[in-house]
Amino acid sequence: MSAPRSLAEVRTRIDVLDGDLIRLLAERQELVRAAATFKSDEQAVRAPDRVERVVTLARERADAAGLAPAVAEAVWRAMIGAFIGLELDEHAARR
Repeated sequence: MSAPRSLAEVRTRIDVLDGDLIRLLAERQELVRAAATFKSDEQAVRAPDRVERVVTLARERADAAGLAPAVAEAVWRAMIGAFIGLELDEHAARR
């Protein structure tokens, strides 16, 4: 990738990436909703051991890709927290 030549170009590239991220998050959301159908209770939704494994993997992948692991961890924890909230809502709606 060539270096951006202006702030406008930086912002345009970020906007494109944000669009890609939104599409990927929508795909992840569908999988989260599917996972919710297999979980029997709130503890299964929260799955703290799974959360830690996912965060650890995100940090490792980030480091390998040149992303600061602390940034990846913060983003993943926020994302996972939001999706757990969605799953809990879906789980409650089924009761």
